[in-house]
Amino acid sequence: MHMLLMKMRGGQQSPPRAGGKEILWAWLGSCLSIAAIALLERHATGNYGFPLLIGSFGASAVLAFGAIRSPLAQPRNLVGGHFLSALVGVSCYLLFSGTLWLASCLAVATAIALMHLTKTLHPPGGATALIAVTGGEGIHQLGYWYAFVPCLAGAALMLGIALIVNNIPRESRYPLFWW
Repeated sequence: MHMLLMKMRGGQQSPPRAGGKEILWAWLGSCLSIAAIALLERHATGNYGFPLLIGSFGASAVLAFGAIRSPLAQPRNLVGGHFLSALVGVSCYLLFSGTLWLASCLAVATAIALMHLTKTLHPPGGATALIAVTGGEGIHQLGYWYAFVPCLAGAALMLGIALIVNNIPRESRYPLFWW
């Protein structure tokens, strides 16, 4: 027990704060990507209540614009993590809709395992899988379309904006890898 507690003390100082320019570009990119998805939702779906803007895209924006050097923020992870996690989440909901606690835990855990297996680990993918289970009737009516719209389409739109915004600063390069 003592060794476990000793490990929890940490051993390093926190990393330095991001510079002003980096913060500004992260703000701009995340603002543009969420606005683009929200405007697409408003204009493309009208009053049908078809969701394009899901909560896990907020977390993806943190990675895609605020941590662009992270392996978790690269295109393969951003797009693949959302898409695969959505497929897992919908499957778990369809298989275990009568027991939402079971569908929820299996969706998140299986999504993490699948993302690890496919080298697409993207932490917001866990939320994407959970939203497929707990997101309500609008999400449930989509069935497997949820994986394509909003998940794949929204992640691809965010990636497109990230490719442009993250490469405007001379000292910045995104992505570090595609596959």
